[in-house]
Amino acid sequence: MTSIPKTPSRYRSRSDAKTPLTPSIISAFNSISISPQKRSHPADLSNPFITKSRQASPVKRATGGGITISDSFQRQAGGGVIRKGGIETRLDVVSRDYLPPTLQPRPELKRSRSTPATRERTQSTGDNRDRFITTREADDVAATLELMSLNPKTVSPGHTARLAAATGVPLNRRVLAYHEAPPASSSDSTLSQQRELARPLYGRPGELPSSTSSVTNKSRRIPTQPERVLDAPGMVDDFYLNLVSWSIQNIVAVALAESTYVWRADTGIVSHLGEAPEGTYVSSVDFSNDGAYLGVGLGTGEVELWDVEAGQKLRTMGGHQGQIAVLSWNAHILSSGCGDGSIWHHDVRVPRHKVMELLGHTGEVCGLKWRADGELLASGGNDNVVNIWDGRVGDVTEGARGQAKWTKRNHTAAVKAIAWCPWQSSLLASGGGTNDATVHVWNSGTGARLHSLKTPSQVTSIIWSPHKKEILTTHGYPTNAIMVHAYPSLERIAEIRDAHDSRVLYTAVGPAGDVVCTGAGDENLKFWRIWEGVGAKKKKEGKERSSSTTRSGILSIR
Repeated sequence: MTSIPKTPSRYRSRSDAKTPLTPSIISAFNSISISPQKRSHPADLSNPFITKSRQASPVKRATGGGITISDSFQRQAGGGVIRKGGIETRLDVVSRDYLPPTLQPRPELKRSRSTPATRERTQSTGDNRDRFITTREADDVAATLELMSLNPKTVSPGHTARLAAATGVPLNRRVLAYHEAPPASSSDSTLSQQRELARPLYGRPGELPSSTSSVTNKSRRIPTQPERVLDAPGMVDDFYLNLVSWSIQNIVAVALAESTYVWRADTGIVSHLGEAPEGTYVSSVDFSNDGAYLGVGLGTGEVELWDVEAGQKLRTMGGHQGQIAVLSWNAHILSSGCGDGSIWHHDVRVPRHKVMELLGHTGEVCGLKWRADGELLASGGNDNVVNIWDGRVGDVTEGARGQAKWTKRNHTAAVKAIAWCPWQSSLLASGGGTNDATVHVWNSGTGARLHSLKTPSQVTSIIWSPHKKEILTTHGYPTNAIMVHAYPSLERIAEIRDAHDSRVLYTAVGPAGDVVCTGAGDENLKFWRIWEGVGAKKKKEGKERSSSTTRSGILSIR
């Protein structure tokens, strides 16, 4: 038996399995006749490709004679299956389809609504690490920091050093950092004045001055315009002087250069009380408790005593070596503050008027106020010190000297504003000048500081309301304002900015406690209704009657 030639390698399939071509198949191929007639072929059970149930191919073939079986055709048929158009190479077919692995069903975790989803992932994986904390090794962290260095090895050390020296930025340090506050500026008066002039440019919005602006609380309505304005030509613009006083008899005294005038609020009559001696000026005025006498301090150190009703000078008390910037009365004792830092008690009833000297200031005394009961005396000076003195002098001799009960050094500028609280005798308020601009409230019994209030400008005077728990303060540059604060919260209730064209230096409150008189270097006296008087409600109800109150006096002036 001869071997059947094999299919060339380029037509050979990858499979090594071959179907043998038996003689019966060859004889069946020989008997095939291609014609349009359908013929049925006898089944050959020896060939697995031909069965009894297999029908003949319905494909019509071209008419013609039978196909001659050549040797090459037989060789090709021995290696494959005959298909339409020729012989197709047998393919290596995979009998199994790919089945993906079966996934195990994930157990459902039950958790409350408040449990975060990250906790579920942690429980399912069994990972108890914190996702916010790095798990890298120390070597990895060090390597990362090495890459973040400001001086890597790839950069020239000399170039980096030159950049650091040129910019002033140290290597491997923060560019921005927190530091302590800059030191306080020098105490040069020229620089301080320039700083005060420039302060409005850098002030807070609530502190900027305005020619017509005012700030008031919704619950309080304070008039922003004065009720009366009086011309005061010749009023000196000096922070340390005290040139206005208002008596219990509703009379206002004002010092204008060398002259002293009194203005009666009831009638509006202005009287010239007296002149200072030649070569001096009036530096302070203050009424006695009953309003019958007026003390006048002079620039040469003398203190004059005047009878207001008669318009006569009663006596002159000398002995001071400097100007008398402030006076304060307690019954028959008239206390005077001198430019040399001393305080004298003058007993106006006796010829030898000096009964005690108080030494506690190294600078000029510009603030002085007796408490209503006469037991304590408070003083403030240009040395930034507040002293509280025991006022019970008793029977003393001419050379007696007193010591301060309390000495406070919290202010950083001259203390001119001094005021005792009328409804709580233990409270004392003090205010500092330009470099301080702070109001402190003290307990005179314990010496403790109770409250502090920082203001936008120098404090020139303080007045406690006699009927409300409020404090009024007046100020100099740059606001020239009148401010009202609640006590003890010290919340600002009202503010009248630019109350004067210059510093509001001198103040006095009327006997009814409702109107405040202010004086300034703009040579004006202005009267402001800040509070309501005791009988204000009755007057609003229509019960008007003539009286000597401040309200009726101010309204009668034309």
